[in-house]
Parts: sequence; structure tokens; C-alpha cells
Amino acid sequence: MIAIIIIVVLLIVAGLVYVGLRQDQGRDPLQERLAMYGERETPESLEEVELSLPFRERVIIPMLKWLADLTSRFTPQQQLESARHQLELAGLTTDPTQYFATRIVFGIVFGLAGMLLGFVVLKQTFPNALLYPVGGAALGFYLQPLSLRSKIRKRQENIVKALPDALDLLTICVEAGLGFDAAMGKVYEKWDNELALGFGRVLREIQLGKQRREALRDMAARMDVPEVNAFIAAIIQADQLGVSMGKILRVQADQMRTKRRQRAQEKAQQAPVKMMVPMVLLIFPSIWIVLLGPAILQVMAQAGNGAF
Repeated sequence: MIAIIIIVVLLIVAGLVYVGLRQDQGRDPLQERLAMYGERETPESLEEVELSLPFRERVIIPMLKWLADLTSRFTPQQQLESARHQLELAGLTTDPTQYFATRIVFGIVFGLAGMLLGFVVLKQTFPNALLYPVGGAALGFYLQPLSLRSKIRKRQENIVKALPDALDLLTICVEAGLGFDAAMGKVYEKWDNELALGFGRVLREIQLGKQRREALRDMAARMDVPEVNAFIAAIIQADQLGVSMGKILRVQADQMRTKRRQRAQEKAQQAPVKMMVPMVLLIFPSIWIVLLGPAILQVMAQAGNGAF
């Protein structure tokens, strides 16, 4: 019973860590705090101000920041840069040190849960029970990278799906007389996907003084999609050589539509091969049982003179 209670407590701690790390969508904490202080009277003491904060901001986030600062001291800079690049590919704004701190927390929680499972609940011998905390710690430590890779893959797939339609809209806007920056603004206004958000960030960086080619290269590096890299390279080359932007966009749009058609045909060709596994393992045995089951029972009854 004690082991079950401890496991439940560890799961609650992991849930609190997840709640503390997730990004709040559709809310502005600064506006909420300003509205809250606008409606109430002046606090009497600093303690009252601190107690008015949510538990996440008072306890969980400071602990994670302290653990993140401690982690950054022992983590090589190269790994931090690699983690920052992976987070950018996933479209996240999490700090790399906080990401490593989260991995450590999950590793400790899963390791303790495995220890309780092996030593207390299952009561294994020491060599066998030692595998549970080791496996739990490894699972908790590598759970975040697996989730991050899944997010990167989904984001890149969404970008590839949205790219042909975005190029069509860019082509229409440029041929109608708009500049390339204004055309990217139209894509950002009309759609709400990863590619449109990337164009919006490019426009903000250009407004802050960055050159357009540099902002486009940074966008391609943040996405790491071959189709986007080819599109950005063609746009930069056309800008440097003075080629008509409308013609380049038209050619790129035609190529992207052709690639989309080829990807659809490739997936259609892969469908029969993927269907063979469930058919052989699940559907065919059921059909054989339904068709041959009664005949086998009759043969067994006649061959064994009713013994079966």
C-alpha cells in the first residue's frame, strides 16, 4: 500500500512538472496580472504579493530554473546548441537548459518508480530488481527526445503539405503587383500554419533591420525541409541576379505541385504492401477458421469414431 501511494505521489509530481512546463495558449499572463492588480487594492506587504502568485510560478518554475542553471554548468555548449536547434525545428520556444532539466526530472521520477516497482511491489532479487530503476531512468531521460523528434516530423510534414498552396498564393500576389514581402504578409494573414508563422517571423525580422536573404536563410534553417531549402535558394538567387520574381515563383509552384503528386502516388504504391501485414496476421486466419472450422470438426468426429 505504501508503495502504491509513493508511485501515485511520483505520478502527481510528474504531472505538476508537465503542467508547469506546458505553454499556455490563448492567454497573456501580463494582461491578467495587470487586470488583477487594477481591480484590487494596493497590497499591504511583499508576502501578500508573493502568495497571490499561482503555485506554478511560486514553486515549480523557480525549482526548474534553479535545476536548469545547475544543468547548464555541466552541459557542454555544443549539446546546448544542438538542443536549441532541435527545439527550433519543433517550433518550440523552450530554453535548452530547461529542456535538459526536464529530462533529468523525468529520469529521476521514472527511476524511483522503477525502484519501487522492482524492490517493493514485485520483490525481485537485487540483480533483477536493479534493472527496473535503470530502465525507468533511461526511459524517463530519453522520453523527451522521442517526443521532440515526433513533433519535428509532424511539423515538417505540415510544412511540406502547406508549401504548394502557399507558393500558389505568393505567385498570384506577386503577379498582381505586390512585392515579395507584401505577398508573404498575405500568406501570414490568410493562413494559420507553421509555414505562415515562419513567413510572419521573417517579416518581423526584416522590420527589425535584418536583410531579407538572411531572414530567409534563417527560416530555412529553422525548418530543415529540402523543399523549403530549394525554394529559399531560388528566391535568394533571383533577388541577387535581378530575375523576375513572378517567373521564379511560377516555376517553383509547378515543381512543388509535381512533387506533391509524386508523393501521393508513392504513398498509394506503398498501401498494398502495408496492408499485407494485417491481412496475413489478422484477416486470413479468421477467414480460414470460419471456412475450415466446421469441416475440421466433422473430419475429427468421423476419424475418431466420435471420440473427439
